[in-house]
Amino acid sequence: MPTEILMPALSPTMEEGTLAKWLVKEGDTVSSGDLLAEIETDKATMEFEAVDEGVIGKILVGEGTEGVKVNSPIAVLLADGESADDVATAPAPKPEAASAADAGDKAAPAGGSAAPAAPVPAAPVAADGNRIFASPLARRIAADKGLDLATITGSGPRGRIIKTDVENATAAPKAAAAPAASVAPAAAAPAPATGPSADIVAKMYEGRTYEEVKLDGMRKTIAARLSEAKQTIPHFYLRRDIQLDALLAFRSQLNKQLEGRGVKLSVNDFIIKAVALALQSVPEANAVWAGDRVLQMKASDVAVAVAIEGGLFTPVLQDADMKSLSALSTEMKDLAARARDRKLAPHEYQGGAFAISNLGMFGIDNFDAIVNPPHSGILAVGAGSKKPVVGADGELKVATVMSVTMSVDHRVIDGALGANLLAAIVENLENPMVMLA
Repeated sequence: MPTEILMPALSPTMEEGTLAKWLVKEGDTVSSGDLLAEIETDKATMEFEAVDEGVIGKILVGEGTEGVKVNSPIAVLLADGESADDVATAPAPKPEAASAADAGDKAAPAGGSAAPAAPVPAAPVAADGNRIFASPLARRIAADKGLDLATITGSGPRGRIIKTDVENATAAPKAAAAPAASVAPAAAAPAPATGPSADIVAKMYEGRTYEEVKLDGMRKTIAARLSEAKQTIPHFYLRRDIQLDALLAFRSQLNKQLEGRGVKLSVNDFIIKAVALALQSVPEANAVWAGDRVLQMKASDVAVAVAIEGGLFTPVLQDADMKSLSALSTEMKDLAARARDRKLAPHEYQGGAFAISNLGMFGIDNFDAIVNPPHSGILAVGAGSKKPVVGADGELKVATVMSVTMSVDHRVIDGALGANLLAAIVENLENPMVMLA
């Protein structure tokens, strides 16, 4: 029977996407690994590969369709001996529309004349309750051979079990089905209030001229994640002024020496290095919140906010404490350029324990940033400017001063620990030669 090709989850946070472009057409023969389509997630445009072989019998979702839910059918794959006549003719439900299918019922098509869709074995669930990801064809073969998918290791994308995995597996008796739960599942908690509805807001501005801007996937994700972060993370803030004169002089000297290699260090490169080394000096702060525990990291993986049109990325520089300033500078420039083109892979902007957001180049003196979970903190960096300061000898002098604010997740870092971390960052930036030791 025909196999449904489902909208893939191309990142852990992806719930829906846009089917930007089909790379195959109906009637094409595909093999495992062939490119099927380009899909826009909330962060990037990525290519989607086939996990089974067959013929594209029907495309259910057209190019440019937005809001396609993860695991909803987007096409039908035919195996040997099957034809397009086997494919149900009922139209696929619109991704945006909620349907009775979400609750387990499927509304009958108008007129009742359409053929029902071919059934596909339900997605298997392991004994611990976690879903086992397997292609529909692999599920059918496993059912025919009496194989327990929980005992098979998948070789497909993100560990998905595909046809060859099942064909190469040794038959084993399937585990007994778990008894049905005797207690009804608890009702889902109501969604938190998000302010007035669109209709109410529109009524407030009746008679006024405005342009309605549709939210894309990235903006929706930013709104959801940062609203959640601000509501659920107990933030506190630590502020320091940093004198940059020694750093600026040292940077100028290094840039002259690196000119022949085509490397030009920025102040932000020094900040990345300073944060990375500070996380090693105060290892208790190099941690992330993991729901019911804290994960204390060994390496310093530092995320850096990069503004792009319509949103931002936070690419992660892994092992930043182990890399030279020139290596960090080169890597950061590459990540930033590909972020602006939305060409970063998920592993390049996920992870990290601490983040940096620098708005100094926009003339911002200081600001408070929102912690991006599961990070333990984020350093908000303002512009450096000439200010009068009192020197160690008590004399008044002029210095280049940069204001920073460290936003901290109090579940991971307490006040004194956060103060120690910020002090280590300041020490590194005010004595930059120490970072080369």
